[in-house]
Amino acid sequence: MAHERNASSVGRVSRASFFCLFAVTFTLFVLSWFFVLRSTGRPSFLDYSLIPSSRLFSTVESKGTDQGSNKVETFSWDQGVSVDSAAEEDRRSNTGGDKCEDASRASVLRVYMYDLPPEYHFGLLGWTPKSGEIWPDIQSHIPGYAGGLNLQHSIEYWMTLDLLYSEFAPVDGRSAVRVHNSSEADIIFVPFFSSLSYNRYSKVEPPEKSSKNKLLQEKLVCYLTSQKEWIRSNGRDHVILAHHPNSMVDARTKLWTCMFILADFGRYPPNIANINKDIIAPYKHVVQNFDNDLSGFDDRPTLLYFQGAIYRKDGGLVRQELYYLLKDEKDIHFAFGSVQKGGLKQAMNGMRASKFCLNIAGDTPSSNRLFDAIVSHCVPVIISDDIELPFEDVLDYSEFSVFIRTSDALKEKFIVNLIRNITRDEWTRKWQRLKEIERFYEYQYPSKEGDAVQMIWQAVARKVPAVRLKINRARRFSRFGTRREKVVTGRIPSPGNFR
Repeated sequence: MAHERNASSVGRVSRASFFCLFAVTFTLFVLSWFFVLRSTGRPSFLDYSLIPSSRLFSTVESKGTDQGSNKVETFSWDQGVSVDSAAEEDRRSNTGGDKCEDASRASVLRVYMYDLPPEYHFGLLGWTPKSGEIWPDIQSHIPGYAGGLNLQHSIEYWMTLDLLYSEFAPVDGRSAVRVHNSSEADIIFVPFFSSLSYNRYSKVEPPEKSSKNKLLQEKLVCYLTSQKEWIRSNGRDHVILAHHPNSMVDARTKLWTCMFILADFGRYPPNIANINKDIIAPYKHVVQNFDNDLSGFDDRPTLLYFQGAIYRKDGGLVRQELYYLLKDEKDIHFAFGSVQKGGLKQAMNGMRASKFCLNIAGDTPSSNRLFDAIVSHCVPVIISDDIELPFEDVLDYSEFSVFIRTSDALKEKFIVNLIRNITRDEWTRKWQRLKEIERFYEYQYPSKEGDAVQMIWQAVARKVPAVRLKINRARRFSRFGTRREKVVTGRIPSPGNFR
């Protein structure tokens, strides 16, 4: 019996020793591989510092600190990580910085732009090309854009000019550059001035049976769907500007796979346009900038301001209900107005003299009034349940706006009580923030870092990884030729069934 107990004890000790030896050996094996990978520069599962970050960066000005200083942050769009600018500068200096133009170009969006005939773009502005010309020589002459309310949807003009300018401008500070080889491009840009085409050429001129606007759209569809760039991606990497709600109305159902840049989604079914694939861009404001604005809380006597069309259809029906609720309230200006007979200047002066400006849904969820209020530093009060806002993935609109649900706004005294209870300090913080972010909504030529043009290109860049994912997934069975055959023959699945 003693012999059996000793044998059992020896067995237990041997198994325990073997287990300890195995554990030590395995630990040493793992550690040895870790140090080998570190020494060779290859990332290991323990080395988080080597996780790749996005190559597409931009800078936006963050909310100021309590002391009033403005902290600038750099955002990695792929990971959503913010890095303090000082730390980012140290990183660049330690790694040599951006020392050559090739390195700079690697960090910007590469855009291939079709050389469409002038009838699609500057020819719509009355520009007459010389023999063989496609684009105007913008170093010597820039065709002017149409005036009046046409300007609010002029995004197509500024974006196209910016690409043309990128060919001879410094790369530093730019968000996009034009490339002439489509295989090198991140996205494909379609330079059709669709909003201008609708505004100027949507009426049928006898004896014609179709409008020029409709004919241009039909020709554009035929052109795009026959290009190798479109066939290669089924149009997913194409960017089309359709900022006016009625622009591209005939072509949108045929080109729905592309990335649209829009004012809102009010007149689009969700299977044609949606926030997952498309971009909301700001209107161009039509009132002048409020430069050197020193007005404080007490310098703006009007509490709440609205002037515009009151009787609207669709979602805009709320305007007339709010009119009857607010028209007799003290310190509130709610009146009909238009841009005619000095109405634009009157609206500008009214906004500059008001603490808050109403932005109410009209025929569509958005309107130019929001951006007029921003550059007038009049805190927007947004009553539009379905509104989508430009750059909201990087901007917190609650820092400089007030949001009210339509159902609440229609309650007796709700708006008045809410606005009157906003303190001087809270209003001042929003007013200060408006002055900090207004540059993000500024269209200009040449574009400047952080303006509306650059912000839109950055928004496009943030969509690129998702676009590439869709394209690559669609190529899984491309060796069988089924996808290409469907595109070439026009047998493309309907938007509701396509995945």
